[in-house]
Amino acid sequence: MPSASESPYAIRATDIHLTYRTTMDVNPTLKTSVSRIFGGRREVRTIEALKGVSIDVPRGGVLGVIGHNGAGKSTLLRVLAGILPPTSGKVEVYGEISTLLSLGLGFNRNLSGRENVMLGGLAAGLTRPEIRERFDEIVAFSGLEEFIDFPVRAYSSGMTGRLAFSVSVHMDPDILLVDEALSAGDASFKKKATMKMRELCDKAGSIVLVSHALQSVRELSTECILLDHGNLVAAGEPRPVIKEYQRRINVGEEASTTEDL
Repeated sequence: MPSASESPYAIRATDIHLTYRTTMDVNPTLKTSVSRIFGGRREVRTIEALKGVSIDVPRGGVLGVIGHNGAGKSTLLRVLAGILPPTSGKVEVYGEISTLLSLGLGFNRNLSGRENVMLGGLAAGLTRPEIRERFDEIVAFSGLEEFIDFPVRAYSSGMTGRLAFSVSVHMDPDILLVDEALSAGDASFKKKATMKMRELCDKAGSIVLVSHALQSVRELSTECILLDHGNLVAAGEPRPVIKEYQRRINVGEEASTTEDL
């Protein structure tokens, strides 16, 4: 396998299938819910979350991933990150990955923002001196200077998201996997976040962006894919792929739909 610097790709995923099994009550009622406690009958269902998805993410490119809730977008990101092993298929990654899959998911809410920045940097493989060197820039970007020594449990969801995003993008990753991070913060922070992601791409970093904010996907992405019930149903330049998604869910291009679908 070529090194990150030698490969024209950041990620290549070929024929990815992900199947899992779950149990559920047969014709669930209050009676069956009670009987389940005493060994009542449950049915095993097989869920095909991804069905033969293949993608190539070039170095310096931004791949937008769109689709309805439950289409397989976040599942695909977790497979690319190595969190979920595919049932079949092959994933090749050329470079270091930083993941922003659920804003603040890795934070310890009982620790301060300062302590969580340190933990996030260590988890990304940085040394303590390297984290201290970037600390002021991370906090300034998040805009949380006066709150950085408060426990994260005292933060709003927007504050948590801003700090999580700031930590992730200041780790200098080769590849950034982002799941709905652009929904964090106000309009001013979203503008900063967009500029930071473009800066990452200018350094030949690569981004896979899952988002319902179609306008952001259109502006940021160099390519786009559309997932539908685990199938890759459209791929190419962002504008026609987004139009196909809007056609499938029967909505137009007014502002209210392009930012939150």
